[in-house]
Amino acid sequence: MNVSDALANRYSVRGYKPDPVPEELIREVLDISRLAASGTNTQPWHIAVVSGDARDRLRDELCELFDAGTPQSSGFERNATMESPYIDRRRACGFGYYETMGVTRENKEGRLAIARKNFEFFDAPHVAFFSMPSNFVYPQAVDMGILLGSMMLVMVEKGMGCIAQGSLAGYPEPVKEIADIPEDNEILFGLSFGFIDDEAHINTVRMDRVPVDEIASFTS
Repeated sequence: MNVSDALANRYSVRGYKPDPVPEELIREVLDISRLAASGTNTQPWHIAVVSGDARDRLRDELCELFDAGTPQSSGFERNATMESPYIDRRRACGFGYYETMGVTRENKEGRLAIARKNFEFFDAPHVAFFSMPSNFVYPQAVDMGILLGSMMLVMVEKGMGCIAQGSLAGYPEPVKEIADIPEDNEILFGLSFGFIDDEAHINTVRMDRVPVDEIASFTS
């Protein structure tokens, strides 16, 4: 599989088989992904993979916070003011997801149940937390995004599925208690991953991309 094929086949997977991914395959994915580019080769990243019983404990703690309506907070600024066309795309993504799952916009309880799946890791057997030193800023955050994108494509190549989740930075305390994260780091996002359940209806969700002429300009 080449990079173009991996990009064409990748999607946000929300339904997984319960089978764990062998640790040697996870290590292989990380070993390839660590070759990603970073500004002046700083490699500001740390990846904490959580599996098994630890993953189950963390899921339960995160869901308890979500169910209690605990406000989310993060070591890094995550909210931005969005206007059209960006907010339109974001809303279309959410409503398209709800529609596929048979949940209407007015069904607040149903929408909350779907949002809760983030903290259930969409039943993926593994979740990775990406962190960097808390004093780093946007250039290093760009590097983290390069690493994430690289890792997601490698997972496609290796027959796995994953979903990147900014929401998994929202409750950092239990994550830091369970996952092995450097003391001075803050979490940017998480990545739930595993083998894809091709029979899961939730995996029929697909999101469109805008054409090139809407995102690029050419000057000569």
